[in-house]
Amino acid sequence: MRTSRIRIAAVAGATTALALGFTAYANSATDSGAQTHQSTGTVAHAAPYTSAGSVQQAAGQVVASEGHAPSATGQQVAVASAKKTVTVAKKTVTVAKKKPATRAASVRQCSGDEISYDVLHRFPKQLGEHLLVTAMNADSKPCWVTASPSVMLGDTVNVLPHSKKDAPGGTARITLKPGAKVYSAVNLFADGKKKRTSTELSLALRDQGGDTGPAVELNAFTSKGAVSKFTWSSADVTNWNTAKPYDF
Repeated sequence: MRTSRIRIAAVAGATTALALGFTAYANSATDSGAQTHQSTGTVAHAAPYTSAGSVQQAAGQVVASEGHAPSATGQQVAVASAKKTVTVAKKTVTVAKKKPATRAASVRQCSGDEISYDVLHRFPKQLGEHLLVTAMNADSKPCWVTASPSVMLGDTVNVLPHSKKDAPGGTARITLKPGAKVYSAVNLFADGKKKRTSTELSLALRDQGGDTGPAVELNAFTSKGAVSKFTWSSADVTNWNTAKPYDF
């Protein structure tokens, strides 16, 4: 009877030991599963791979192939990006200030002695017949003219009036530089009973007050350079102008 109890106790102990071992194994398996699950979670949150199986770093511009060491490109870029400090010597440049230009001497009035005249008889015996007077500054210095020239035709002593068909004004100064020209026209009308004929005219310059300087005797010429006779019963004159009157 004592022997049977021992065997039963031994069997029970073995059974208990077996149960404890199974429980320990189950617990160990559970812990291992938890660790495996935890490890798997860590891998799932790692940086994703590209389609080529490589990871590209954002700022370094260095590409590392999967399973390979980084190439030398990253080192070259790092070296190339290094900044060099260059010291440039500054030169001091002194700029001489220009002296203000002196005020130019005032331009004088043309006296007439420095003027070269030319008189062209245009449209003889036609509507619009006139004498085109050209005045050129033949001097080496500028001078000015104004208003209309004082003109007398032939042997008359009457100064021709200013043309009513001319533009108003004409009292402004026109400066003639050396070689510059101005123009005036003596309009001829031969529709009256008393007519005169001549090839000559007398011309003098006016100042802004209307006074005249010394007169010069001139002849009228054709376009071919021959002395030309002109006829008039009345006439008038236009102001000096930088453009030719009746230029058509």
